Order: sequence, then structure tokens, then C-alpha cells
Amino acid sequence: MASNMFITPATVVVAITGRVKQLREVYVASSSAGTYKVCLPTLLLSKRVERIPWFDGTASSNYSCGGDRSALVKVSEGGAIPFPSGWSLDKGSENQIEENPVPKIKGSNRFFTIGLVAAWYSSNIGVLLLNKYLLSNYGFKYPIFLTMCHMTACSLFSYVAIAWLKVVPLQSIRSRVQFFKISALSLIFCVSVVFGNVSLRYLPVSFNQAIGATTPFYTAVFAYLMTFKREAWLTYLTLVPVVTGVVIASGGEPSFHLFGFMICVAATGARALKSVLQGILLSSEGEKLNSMNLLLYMAPMAVVFLLPASLIMEENVIGTTMALARDDVKIIWYLLFNSSLAYFVNIANFLVTKHTSALTLQVLGNAKGAVAVVVSILIFRNPVSVTGMMGYALTVCGVVLYSEAKKQSK
Repeated sequence: MASNMFITPATVVVAITGRVKQLREVYVASSSAGTYKVCLPTLLLSKRVERIPWFDGTASSNYSCGGDRSALVKVSEGGAIPFPSGWSLDKGSENQIEENPVPKIKGSNRFFTIGLVAAWYSSNIGVLLLNKYLLSNYGFKYPIFLTMCHMTACSLFSYVAIAWLKVVPLQSIRSRVQFFKISALSLIFCVSVVFGNVSLRYLPVSFNQAIGATTPFYTAVFAYLMTFKREAWLTYLTLVPVVTGVVIASGGEPSFHLFGFMICVAATGARALKSVLQGILLSSEGEKLNSMNLLLYMAPMAVVFLLPASLIMEENVIGTTMALARDDVKIIWYLLFNSSLAYFVNIANFLVTKHTSALTLQVLGNAKGAVAVVVSILIFRNPVSVTGMMGYALTVCGVVLYSEAKKQSK
């Protein structure tokens, strides 16, 4: 096929191929580079379709293509579709039609992006501080039940967001094996969240966040042990200040509690283990789920795990909660708001990544811990030492260096 050859819509009718993602759009295979998206010609016989610049699904563009390497097309009056040389056009169906693409937020609309980032910070720090208040200051001593409330809210809101509001397309579980893989991830997820909440009963938020910042260290360890994946030596070197900072912070922490420290370390390790396992268990194209769909399936599984655990391990939790509600109805509103906020953390993570990038979310995450520490100290007035703050600062610097080293190695 000659370069810049024009193929008329009538020709493309028998040349379209593959799965259709959006109304009047199909994938057309290209032997030279990735895939292109072209308009379904049977609906646009009087139109002309022109390619516009490349993008890889993560760069800024006018429309979202779900992360596939694609090029967009735009429609104007005319009668032909230009294709570059080397295209392999296969016959496909004319009846594969879904919805129109949703325009991405353009760079000029900065207020929307700023609002998303502010919502992300507020929800992440808000749920952390409210967990601390309920479990430590208010006296609600049931972290498993609290986590179950979070997962119940995530189950309900996820279903509404995906099944009714169509925030993202529903991805189905395709096999029993995939179901058991997601169940395993849900169990580890439960352990990490419950242990994290338990640690808040014994540790100030500032120290909790310092320990949580060591997640990259445990991720690197589990990745090496389970997949034999080795990072560049510089990446491992950046983990030294991450661990050293926590050691220093532990020595200088006025409110140090050994059990709280151990359970927080376990929560951090479980969080890292879930991340590595997710990459292993859901690695095939047919089993990958976006974060919203994964939460849709993991959250109800988590409720199934947590409900019996709470009833067995937290004596008379239902009766005590009802008694608290009779004495102070605010506990019901605290639980409802906290649980809703826990879901909002997940939707905010998804939207910030969608409208910015995964790297932006990582940078925001590095800064979030520091902001949470400052806010928690101002609210709870927990004592801090210069040594402890220096240790935490060293850990945060190590995490930033680790992120940069990972980016360079890629």
C-alpha cells in the first residue's frame, strides 16, 4: 500500500477490525506502529476522517483511549480517509457500537484539576485523622468493625458508580481462578487496613506515617523474593535513608509503643505484599482490572472476611456500638461519614490519576504524609521531638529519591 494512500469510506467498511470502544469508532490494526482509531464509515459516509497527533494513552490529549497506544481521528466534511503505508486492514463487523468518547480535561481547565487534588488531599488526610479520633480519642475500640464499615460503603458506592453512573465500564470476573486471585488480594488488603487502624490506637499519626513511608522498601524486598526482580543498585541505595529515617524516628518518638510499632510495620508490609501480588496474579491481559472494578469485587469479599472476624474478636461489638449510639447519636454520623470518606479516597485516587498521571499521584502521595503529620500535630497536640522529625524528614527524602531512581531506571 503506497504512502499517504487515501482509502474511501466504502473501502473501509470491509476493512474495519477488532473491538469497538466508542460510538462510531473502531480499532484498525497497523503493522507499522500500535493501533489507530478510525470512525465507523457506515455512519459517516459523507465525512472525511483525518489523523491527528500520536499519543500513548497517558499523555495529554483530547480524548481518553483507555491507555492503549493509539492515534485519534477527527471528522470533517469530505469523502476519504488517509492512511500511512504499511497498514494491515482486516475485515470486521459493522455492528460493534458503543458510546461516544468523553473529552479529557484540558490543561486550560486548571481549576478542575486543582479541585481534584484538593479533594484527594482532604479525603486521604481526613479519613486518617478521623480514624485516629474514633479509635484513640473518642474511645471506639473496634478497628475491625470500623474497617468493615469502610468496606461496606465501598461495596455500595462502587456498585452505584459503575452499574448506575457508568463512571467506568464494568469488567466481569472471567473465571473461578481469577475470583480466587481477587479473594486472596482482598484478604491481604483487609489485613493491611485493619492493622493500620489498630496501630492508630497506640501511635500518633506522625509516627504512623513515618513507618508507612517505608512501603517502597518492603515492595522491593517482596518483588525480589517472589519474582526475583532486581532493581538498579542506585534504587536499592535510596532505600537506605528510608529505613534509617524510621530507625531514627523510632528512637526519638516520645509516644513510642512497641506493639503499635510492630502492628504498623506489619500493615506496611501487607500493603506492599498486596501491590506485588496484584502485579503477579492479575498480570495477564484478560485478568487485568482497573482500580475501580478491582474495588468493586474486593470490597464485598472484604466484608465477608471482616464480619465474622469482628464478631469473634471484638466482643459484643454490635451491642456496644448501639449503646454508644443511644448515649451519643454522633457516633452513627461519625461512622457514616468516615465510611463514605473511605470510598471517596478511592474515587479521588482514580480521578486524579485519570486527569493527571500516575507519577503526579506518586508525588502527591510523598507530600501527603508530611501534610498529614503537620495537621495531626496541630489537631491532636501529640508531643514530637527534633530527633523524630529529623528521622521522618530523612525517610521522606529517601522515598523521593527512590521515586526518582525508579523513574530513571525505566
